[in-house]
Amino acid sequence: MIIHVETDAGHCKVQIDGDANIYNAIELKRQLLDHLSSTSELEINLAQVGEMDTAGFQVLCLTKREAAKTGKMLRLTSHSPAALEIMDMYNMATYFGDPVVISGTRKKAHAPRPKPKTKKARKAT
Repeated sequence: MIIHVETDAGHCKVQIDGDANIYNAIELKRQLLDHLSSTSELEINLAQVGEMDTAGFQVLCLTKREAAKTGKMLRLTSHSPAALEIMDMYNMATYFGDPVVISGTRKKAHAPRPKPKTKKARKAT
């Protein structure tokens, strides 16, 4: 996971490039909270998030809670399919209050359903 940062006049833009999961949640938390503490407005671009699990999602929730507690603005932008999937799974898109663009080509990652078994008709003899 790589985090790209741009700051300009109290506004910080962060782009997460890679996975936001259990393996890097501690580092993600540290960096997001550090950037939040040093700015009045934090924008997190999720376009390049390849995988997001519950741990990565919890870091985003924590960052949102800390922003609200300190009176700072937090925005999530350019949600990747992985980010949208976990937000859908927990029904939390409205919690963040950001517009979410849903592509018409987006597909949920579900296991394929098995084809129903058909019984072969027996011939009467």
